Amino acid sequence: MDSGLILEWYRFADIDLALAQHALSMHPRPLEAICYHCQQSAEKYLKGYLIYAGSIVPPKVHNLDILCEMCEAYDESFYELRKPCSVLTDYGVQPRYPHEMEIYENEMKKAIVYSEQIRDFTPLRAVRNELEKIIGDANNNESLSGI
Repeated sequence: MDSGLILEWYRFADIDLALAQHALSMHPRPLEAICYHCQQSAEKYLKGYLIYAGSIVPPKVHNLDILCEMCEAYDESFYELRKPCSVLTDYGVQPRYPHEMEIYENEMKKAIVYSEQIRDFTPLRAVRNELEKIIGDANNNESLSGI
């Protein structure tokens, strides 16, 4: 298992979510872009988990329903993310093109909440904590070996 690679997926997911949250301060708010980054964030968290749990290369899909089902095969608690994943899936492609999808403020707010819910989902948080500890311990051991 490549801990650094998985944490890179999580880091990119964090960046997408941070971009979505930052765009909330823009006027007018770019609702499509916010929702798109929320979907991208969720996608990257789930793909990072798939690498961790199954040591697989995640499929090149943007459909969060598929990714969530794949995660569920390793941990059935991912069932709790079915609704957020289903809602966010639509924002993976359509908002990138003009006139493909009309998004309203309340939908955008829900997208932010759902992507934060996925980020904070206990199994995903546990993986992050475990890998950060492993990498931190490895870095400490490297430092000590040079003494």
